[in-house]
Amino acid sequence: MSLNGKLGFIGGGRMGEALIQGILKSGIITAGNILVTDPVAERRAYLKDSYGVNTFDSSENINIWSSCATVILAVKPQIMKDVLQAAKNNINNSHLLISIAAGIQSSFIDTNLSGCDCRIIRVMPNTPAFVLEAVSALSAGPRASQEDMDTAVTIFDSIGKSIILDEKYFDAVTGLSGSGPAYVFSFIEALIDAGMKVGLDKSDAELLVMQTILGSVKLAMSSKESPAQLRAMVTSPGGTTVAGLQKLDAAGFSGIIMDAVKAATERSKELGK
Repeated sequence: MSLNGKLGFIGGGRMGEALIQGILKSGIITAGNILVTDPVAERRAYLKDSYGVNTFDSSENINIWSSCATVILAVKPQIMKDVLQAAKNNINNSHLLISIAAGIQSSFIDTNLSGCDCRIIRVMPNTPAFVLEAVSALSAGPRASQEDMDTAVTIFDSIGKSIILDEKYFDAVTGLSGSGPAYVFSFIEALIDAGMKVGLDKSDAELLVMQTILGSVKLAMSSKESPAQLRAMVTSPGGTTVAGLQKLDAAGFSGIIMDAVKAATERSKELGK
């Protein structure tokens, strides 16, 4: 599916850049049909030079609203209200707004744009978007049609994979996939340190850990076996893996992970209030 018309970005930060990169790589729209506003001149110059997109100062957001039917709101949550209030008189029912602002509910956007009758979709991608391997949760907001959702899925599939969920699950998404990369990076760091502790050079430990994790994820994604079954395939009775797993179990590894996801989910709920 290709995108019709022009696509606008309010905000040209790292996640916005990841989307631009994925969109252009997928060929669903050309650089000349992408418009981006950002308050930082150096950032605008970088995006224009790197990707060939059209860039404007944030004071020129009118260029986005007047030219683009689909607009991605890629701004920091704390300035979302100001952005919406400033744009309210330029938004109408021809606009599809796709928000990737963390913690900002569709109802918040709709309330601050009361009377505009635009369509709204909320999306939560995660940081692997920077290498086009994100998982993005999408939720249809007020007045969003199936065609609108198809458009959003096309955009976010360009940076990884998409899943459509009810917005009530977004705090759980935050706790799991939103914060998830940090859990994985912590595990990677711990494995590298462990490798060094048992005598390996740092660079060797890094290679062994990175490729082990990459290969394990690819195996899990391609296999018909469950993670538990795949783990059992590596675990011989009385062997080395059993010895290691017993230590993880004794430390409550699974419970710690569940507690981490729960804590992040609860914090997301608090921040959303």
